[in-house]
Amino acid sequence: MMAVSSTCKDGSTKIAMDNGKYVRYTPEQVEALERLYHECPKPSSMRRQQLIRECPILSNIEPKQIKVWFQNRRCREKQRKEASRLQAVNRKLTAMNKLLMEENDRLQKQVSQLVYENSYFRQQTQNATTLATTDTSCESVVTSGHHHLTPQHPPRDASPAGLLSIAEETLAQFLSKATGTAVEWVQMPGMKPGPDSIGIVAISHGCTGVAARACGLVGLEPTRVAEILKDRPSWFRDCRAADVVNALSTGNGGTIELLYMQLYAPTTLAPARDFWLLRYTSVLEDGSLVVCERSLNNTQNGPSMPPTQHFVRAELLPSGYLIRPCEGGGSIIHVVDHMDLEPWSVPEVLRPLYESSTLLAQKTTMAALRHLRQISQEVSQPNVTGWGRRPAALRALSQRLSKGFNEAVNGFGDEGWSMLESDGIDDVTVLVNSSPTKMMGVNFSYANGFPSMSNAVLCAKASMLLQNVPPAILLRFLREHRSEWADSGIDAYAAAAVKAGPCSLPVSRAGNFGGQVILPLAHTIEHEEFMEVIKLENMGYREDMLMPGDVFLLQLCSGVDENAVGTCAELIFAPIDASFSDDAPIIPSGFRIIPLDSGMDASSPNRTLDLASALEVGPAGNRASGDLSGRSGCTKSVMTIAFQFAFEMHLQENVASMARQYVRSVIASVQRVALALSPSHFGSHAGFRPPPGTPEAHTLARWICESYRCYLGVELLKNEGSESILKTLWHHSDALMCCSLKTLPVFTFANQAGLDMLETTLVALQDITLEKIFDDNGRKTLCSEFPQIMQQGFMCLQGGICLSSMGRPVSYERAVAWKVLNEEDSAHCICFMFINWSFV
Repeated sequence: MMAVSSTCKDGSTKIAMDNGKYVRYTPEQVEALERLYHECPKPSSMRRQQLIRECPILSNIEPKQIKVWFQNRRCREKQRKEASRLQAVNRKLTAMNKLLMEENDRLQKQVSQLVYENSYFRQQTQNATTLATTDTSCESVVTSGHHHLTPQHPPRDASPAGLLSIAEETLAQFLSKATGTAVEWVQMPGMKPGPDSIGIVAISHGCTGVAARACGLVGLEPTRVAEILKDRPSWFRDCRAADVVNALSTGNGGTIELLYMQLYAPTTLAPARDFWLLRYTSVLEDGSLVVCERSLNNTQNGPSMPPTQHFVRAELLPSGYLIRPCEGGGSIIHVVDHMDLEPWSVPEVLRPLYESSTLLAQKTTMAALRHLRQISQEVSQPNVTGWGRRPAALRALSQRLSKGFNEAVNGFGDEGWSMLESDGIDDVTVLVNSSPTKMMGVNFSYANGFPSMSNAVLCAKASMLLQNVPPAILLRFLREHRSEWADSGIDAYAAAAVKAGPCSLPVSRAGNFGGQVILPLAHTIEHEEFMEVIKLENMGYREDMLMPGDVFLLQLCSGVDENAVGTCAELIFAPIDASFSDDAPIIPSGFRIIPLDSGMDASSPNRTLDLASALEVGPAGNRASGDLSGRSGCTKSVMTIAFQFAFEMHLQENVASMARQYVRSVIASVQRVALALSPSHFGSHAGFRPPPGTPEAHTLARWICESYRCYLGVELLKNEGSESILKTLWHHSDALMCCSLKTLPVFTFANQAGLDMLETTLVALQDITLEKIFDDNGRKTLCSEFPQIMQQGFMCLQGGICLSSMGRPVSYERAVAWKVLNEEDSAHCICFMFINWSFV
């Protein structure tokens, strides 16, 4: 029987052993055991015996009894943690239930209001009809029907009393949106409330501008929540600056602030936005804290702010935060964002970016709640994460990466950026920044050891329109297959910027990455964003380019969830040295892919590289439609690329030429990847595009089937019907893949199941060697039985484990390999078929 322990009133512990007697522990013995438990919760037998020898007070206790004590102690710890977790979930469910009840009340009021308005307008219509039959005066009809719709605003001015009047009106309008029926809210697609969700998220339907609302629970006090949210640049990545121009106190204990705020443009094809705002902070009668804002304009006779060059003045309609203290600690927060982003000022194809409430909810409203929850977790669990850094430090690092990339995309003149002349082709824009603040911390020197006197940063950027390419899938491919688009020599040149040593302009070299090692660093609570460190291996750096030492890339990735609605996908990276110091220079580059509304069919703007022609398949007009939109999430997206390079001023012309050529090569690589990833190539409505290779894919498919029949005596494909052999082979349920007959076999073709199993595409397939997909046992079996394929023509492998290109283990029931013969009966390649495979 298992021994059972219990705790006595005096704090000692007693254990009921098999013989029914209790062993009582003294407080001193319990203290000694607790010390060891915190050092090692699960000590080995030798460690327990060592404890008895080192602690004389435990000498009268048998090792078996101590083992039982640790078992019970671990059990109590597990129960305590589980109870704490359940209490937290219960508190969250209680708060969520309260929010849902309030939402239900709001919807009932909205229904009642709509029913009342419907009845009212019906009555007015009847009255108007009656009046029209008895009175021919149109004026009487208009007056009787519409005089109540014109609100009468009291006169206001820029005095404190006038500003307070604007503030009180802003507060009332904000509350009517946060908890009332002023805006018709609909649940955001894909967002379902629950204990693990960020909260209840809704978007506007049929109102002026774009609006989003969210309410949720955060584990911070209301004053702390307000303090964090008012510091918008600390959590809103698109906010360049928010400066308080003036502040004054009100008689009711509130505060009125005048703010000037600037937002980055998300792409190179549109200007940035700025706002002139009034912010009102006050406490309601029920103790709730409110921070509400709105734009100030000339119609209100308030103070004005002159327009700023290169910015479009947008309007913030009454928005803000309602923060209520929650029972048991924390706060219940309602967030409302309502903007008119002046979509007329951007090319028509980009207007969905400025007319999408879903995008506003993703980038602004939900970002506020995520940031609050992340800080709450950092306060409750200030653990050290990857590379010995705390979560707050990693969060600040990710913000530096994001801000640096936004600066590169926008290239504001007041930050020191100036544009270089074009080389005659306007596809890539090149800017240079030589301001001292930009180059602070970057260490350069000439090869002869004399320091250079003038350093700068060059940025090459471009935007393009993508069609039929899911942003999340494209970005994930760019992240996991860096060798498909990056150049090792350029990475070496960029890495030299963060090392103390010589730096010279790289030249093109044959070869590619020997590999990359991705080291996870940190992720946010909802996993919508994660940071990682990439170690680039075997890149063949020249000795005169890079000092000895490892080269790393700090990488920020977000928006890789295919199921998220309206998500902007980003991949931002910057070279760092192994010291990982806080003052190390960060010069980020990367990609941003923003989905566009598939319903918009607009022509591409000037300076846009439209990849639509590159994505055509089959005859003209034979493109996927209908189903494709549902499968890929959207049919259009805009991609922005920006790469930054630190350099010495005397190399400006050469670096500019290199940067243009490099970005154009990246664009070509993206076109090639987008072509392979586009669902339209193998969709039911699209013409089937044969995969690349020699011989042609149709001929190869026929050789594969004929050789299988020749060596194994059975048909590979059943019930072909009217489908072509290639198309039937492509949709075969088992994973089929061909490899070359070389010393180091590489894959040349795979069907859809084979690509899914290898987690790759037809473009990247030829970078995968046969030996890479097998583990050690599989490689030994393959080496021993490979000659059998060449002699007998086929071989059967027992079930086992292989690896995808992402390193994920894949189990298979059995596998068959056979020689594929060409028309002259000579071996062309070897085909493998993995039967009943699945990821482990």
